[in-house]
Amino acid sequence: MFDSRMGRNFWLYAVGRWISRAGWVIQDIAVPLYVLDKTGSGAMMSLFVIAEMVPGLVLNPIAGVIGDRYDRKKLMYGLDIARGILLFAIVAFNFLGIYQLLALQVVMSIMGAFFWAGIVGMFPDLVEKEQLARANSILQSGGQVIRIIGPILGGLIYALGGLKLAILINAVSFFGSGLFEVLIDYHRETRELSSLREVWSEMLDGFRFIKSSKNLLVVVSFGVLLNTLLNPVLVVVIPYLARVELGLSSVQFGSVETVETLGALAGNLLIALKLGQRSEDMLFKALFAELACFTGLAFVTRSILDGLAYPILLGTIALMGFFNTLMNVPLFTKLQKALPDDFRSRFFTAFETVMMATTPLGMAIVGTLLDAVGVTSIVLALTVPSVLVALYYYLHFKGIIINFGSEKLEVVQ
Repeated sequence: MFDSRMGRNFWLYAVGRWISRAGWVIQDIAVPLYVLDKTGSGAMMSLFVIAEMVPGLVLNPIAGVIGDRYDRKKLMYGLDIARGILLFAIVAFNFLGIYQLLALQVVMSIMGAFFWAGIVGMFPDLVEKEQLARANSILQSGGQVIRIIGPILGGLIYALGGLKLAILINAVSFFGSGLFEVLIDYHRETRELSSLREVWSEMLDGFRFIKSSKNLLVVVSFGVLLNTLLNPVLVVVIPYLARVELGLSSVQFGSVETVETLGALAGNLLIALKLGQRSEDMLFKALFAELACFTGLAFVTRSILDGLAYPILLGTIALMGFFNTLMNVPLFTKLQKALPDDFRSRFFTAFETVMMATTPLGMAIVGTLLDAVGVTSIVLALTVPSVLVALYYYLHFKGIIINFGSEKLEVVQ
């Protein structure tokens, strides 16, 4: 898996990211267990989720400006080491009260937003353009292996040493990640901000840049529309289908998420080991195959497929993970290639903010309607428009999307 074509900088970055990801997954399993053990409150658990999501959502556009203006490498390793110090302090001073942990969740979310702005702007400069799709897939493959192993390990660590041990391991992982990142050879000119007004101006420049490029607007709207329509199926409908409609056991329920991750891992390995840059030309084929799988979910119900619903659900979810990767990795790679360095952090943080902002509305509507109209109607109500959107972009903008990223976008002053 350690492909020498990726270069030293990529592997330092990747190993650092995998180390910190492993530590974070362990803590992310332990904290909910601890909160539920201490309070038994679903409302308090929801508050922790909100504390992790909202600060990042609000600060992403500002973080994007910082990521474009300041030294991304220092931003990256500095925040990893700072998070390690913060977590060591939490353990050393025994700040493990519920509201202390809630405050920690907010602070970590804020630091994470600025960390993301640094790495998302920096990563495309660490590998050759022709290797970027393969690099993204290798990076995601490692993350998916951690996603499979991490929850089991996190539960075991919590059982053996409680929340303190989980936080301590995460602190060590942030230090380890920071040490790898310090060794990355990365240099770029920076322009420090002189006033808060300049931050606002830079944020607006980022949005003006998106509006100034028809091709970028096409790709962005394509991604946002499909995410808005399909994400509620992944987040709300599939768990409902598995637990309520099919009545799966806890172990069977967990296996649904596992096979999705395994499917995504298979897709990433295919890109990393064989397809590479050629995967970018297969984007629409993967999308239509994924939409066929989504549509098939409408008919995976106990009444229609009694006795076969569970294995068919597993196969469908695995294929969805596989084809979703073959669509998302090329699309993300095209954006990385096309965006000029000075706008890269601002764009990706704004893009993530839009994606995060459109998700709760769709989930709220779908969650409200599920009990009333059932899985089949909801899935078809979301996938049929998705197919129509995909066909529209295929017929009108296929050339733009497939060729996007072949050249850098120009900044219009």
